[in-house]
Amino acid sequence: MERAAVLRGARLLVAVLWAGSLWALGYVAAPTVFRMLPSTQAGEIVGALLERQAWLAMACALVLLVLARFAQDLDAKRKRALVIVVVVMLACALVIYLGLQPAMARMREAAGPAGVRASPYWTQFAAMHGVSQVLHMVESLLGAVLVLKSR
Repeated sequence: MERAAVLRGARLLVAVLWAGSLWALGYVAAPTVFRMLPSTQAGEIVGALLERQAWLAMACALVLLVLARFAQDLDAKRKRALVIVVVVMLACALVIYLGLQPAMARMREAAGPAGVRASPYWTQFAAMHGVSQVLHMVESLLGAVLVLKSR
């Protein structure tokens, strides 16, 4: 098998791993956990899953950027488009992981045992959660573009 084909296959596998993990977590695992457990417990579990997802996103982005750099099968326009998609997806993941999740965790902790819904932080928490969901949706939709651009 020639080197270009191996790199193309690796690029596609990493893209599918990243996009698939976003889809599985956001549209299968998280809703299921929230349906089966009290919201406080579910939030802790999904928060831990989102942390792992962020690390996976960072690793996949790094690998994809390296693979794109050495891609012999992509013209400059396709390579640029692939890099832009990877960078925007990574930005979504980092805003969620480094910005929104820690702030939301502090609000949950400050709310105490009654939970964030019964606290004065609820409105701010709900807004941050909504932004987080939108960013996850954008990242997961771009994941489909990533898979298609990685072929």
